[in-house]
Amino acid sequence: MTHILKGRGKRMVGRQVTDFEEGDMVLLGSNLPHTWTSDEVEGDNFAAAQVVIQFKKEFLGTAFWEIPEMTTVNVLLEKAKHGIKINGKTRELVSKLMNKNPVPSPARKLVHLLDVLMLIADCDECEAIESDFMEFPLTTQDTERFRMVYAYLAENYRSEVTLETIAAVANLSPTSFCRFFKKIARLTFVEALTKFRVNHAANLLASSDKAVSEICFESGFNNISYFNKSFKSSLKVSPVVYRKQKSKLLAE
Repeated sequence: MTHILKGRGKRMVGRQVTDFEEGDMVLLGSNLPHTWTSDEVEGDNFAAAQVVIQFKKEFLGTAFWEIPEMTTVNVLLEKAKHGIKINGKTRELVSKLMNKNPVPSPARKLVHLLDVLMLIADCDECEAIESDFMEFPLTTQDTERFRMVYAYLAENYRSEVTLETIAAVANLSPTSFCRFFKKIARLTFVEALTKFRVNHAANLLASSDKAVSEICFESGFNNISYFNKSFKSSLKVSPVVYRKQKSKLLAE
């Protein structure tokens, strides 16, 4: 369980790259690659804070989850393999339990954790983050390797990233890296890198008045024509039309 108390940036879960901001709350199962990168810096420190609860499914014994009263929570933990984003009123209630002050006793913490899981299990305000990522089991090594690759892309997508460089991050040869990455991401490395850049460009188009050409280069593209083609392929509209649509929504 991760709850963002302050900050904004990119959240990566499986193959999904999404903006996060204050209040963001997710429940992630084991061996699901994930990482967060902050956009804001205060001095030498990232301007972000979060509360994290980590636990093993068997922390109360495997038989505990098989009793009828825990059926809905057991189902929730299975769904968490794909990542779950918690929204609305449920997020507010869970936040109060996660940020309890004063800090409860160890025994009370267990009770709070069960309360949190039951709240999420019963809510209809949650959504899957990566609905089809876990089609095959990942080893801990593969999970960490994929996480490191996506974290590197999140930090460097606005610069040139070569296949040789990203393969070295994964400690693989370029050929082995391409097989590894496409098997898990179901995207090529270039497609994933382009996805990061388009996502960044879309955010700038919606939140700034910078020229489209400026946004193109700031997002890591070095060719306007390729930027326009990649953007339209991903979001089904041109950068100019996308900006007009977002401006119209804000005006309504």
